[in-house]
Amino acid sequence: MSGLKKRNSNSSADREEDKQVTERMLAPSSGREKGDSNRDGGPGNDDKSPNNPAGGEGGEDGVVLKRTITLLNGVAIIVGTIIGSGIFVTPTGVVKETGSVGLSLVVWAVCGVFSTVGALCYAELGTTISKSGGDYAYILEVYGSLPAFLKLWIELLIIRPSSQYIVAYVFATYLLKPIFPVCPVPENGAKVVACLCILVLTFVNCYSVKAATRVQDFFAAAKLLALGLIIIIGFVKIGQGGTDGLLPENSFKGSKYEFGSLGLALYSGLFAYGGWNYLNFVTEEMIEPYKNLPRAIIISLPIVTVVYVLTNLAYFTTLSPEQMLGSEAVAVDFGNYHLGPMAWIIPVFVGLSCFGSVNGSLFTSSRLFFVGSREGHLPSLLSMIHPTLLTPLPSLIFTCLMTLLYAFSNDIFSVINFFSFFNWLCIAMAIVGMMWLRYKKPELERPIKVNILLPVSFVLACLFLIIVSFWKTPVECAIGFGIIATGIPVYLLGVRWKNKPKWLLHGIYSTTAMCQKVMEVVPQES
Repeated sequence: MSGLKKRNSNSSADREEDKQVTERMLAPSSGREKGDSNRDGGPGNDDKSPNNPAGGEGGEDGVVLKRTITLLNGVAIIVGTIIGSGIFVTPTGVVKETGSVGLSLVVWAVCGVFSTVGALCYAELGTTISKSGGDYAYILEVYGSLPAFLKLWIELLIIRPSSQYIVAYVFATYLLKPIFPVCPVPENGAKVVACLCILVLTFVNCYSVKAATRVQDFFAAAKLLALGLIIIIGFVKIGQGGTDGLLPENSFKGSKYEFGSLGLALYSGLFAYGGWNYLNFVTEEMIEPYKNLPRAIIISLPIVTVVYVLTNLAYFTTLSPEQMLGSEAVAVDFGNYHLGPMAWIIPVFVGLSCFGSVNGSLFTSSRLFFVGSREGHLPSLLSMIHPTLLTPLPSLIFTCLMTLLYAFSNDIFSVINFFSFFNWLCIAMAIVGMMWLRYKKPELERPIKVNILLPVSFVLACLFLIIVSFWKTPVECAIGFGIIATGIPVYLLGVRWKNKPKWLLHGIYSTTAMCQKVMEVVPQES
């Protein structure tokens, strides 16, 4: 900190030093283009090979993001990110497409197994390419700079901030609902509370990594407690009888076995499991990632699968498929039926669940942008760290600001629908890349190596989901591709264009140095 303050002097020597520091700080970005040569972190660079990321064990004594994420924290990140508001509010997409109780429960179980297979493949990827950044880092390593940039472009422009704002808005709605019991919650009031939620969680994440992981641990436990309460009530209801509709001979009546219906049912179920790959975004901050990354995955996914299946089973003990489809908040209706004066517990737990999901998403999103900056795809300021707090302050603030911008949008869901195929496309690319690395670089250390049938079957299933998406929503997918293409000119100007004019470089250097002083952050030491 003292070094930063000394450079605020007005002497010409200090100004010259400041200029040299900023030039050195930004210079590495000129060599990060994979299309030209070996970018930092590329296969040809021994200092940042897939198994030796910046910020790894070797740099733990400098200004780096420390390895503080334990096995419990990893489990909380996965569970807390997957379990959002959907299972409480609208777990109806699956039953709508399947048409029956039995088939919907089968689909929930299949989606859990499918997600577990994908997560196991990502365990191999995360321990082979032991960098933070998840899909982005894997696509960058295998396919090069442009595909990785386009992935990053859509994540920072739409997917991450919009999803974070939506969940924060749901949190605000449930928080304010007791104040407006007989009328809709005012939209502007909910927006203000949603923005406050995002600001508070950004502050917590900026202040301390441990504080952020403790918040995640607490709210993940609160979600499991709430769903455990619903499951217990469901079993009590089954024990009391009167649930003949759940018997095998009755539960599959009205099932829809058409190709399109099953595809959309799987899509809805897998959307609810979204987030199983989020721990891979923070691999470099995990304690013993070779052990704890796969352990966290193996623990988390079966827990979520069992909880999801049993929660839906509990709902069906009280609500028919038709009642579920007509409900605005399934868990709240379930609680009103069984809990009487204590029914307020369920909305509170829904709010807590959303709050925890926003925290987990902010935590992992900031690391994605941090890694993108470190690889030269975003401004270098975003890969800087506060030397005392040891948190990626600029990338957290950037994530917060991008999320808050969506408070001015009135139709977020239509934007997200344009990218229904994009997530599965990127996941399929990453896992195909894993198989390619097995063939091309068999010498890489692989603490975990899954059976080849798992990635092959998973990629085929991803292709099925992508085909269903294009078949059912061709216009939205075409618009999505158009929006993705807007990243190409940004890439050419910002990343590919190396010989920028001096006045532009000077402006970038000066702006970066000014922001660096304001935030009191420094480049990561590696």
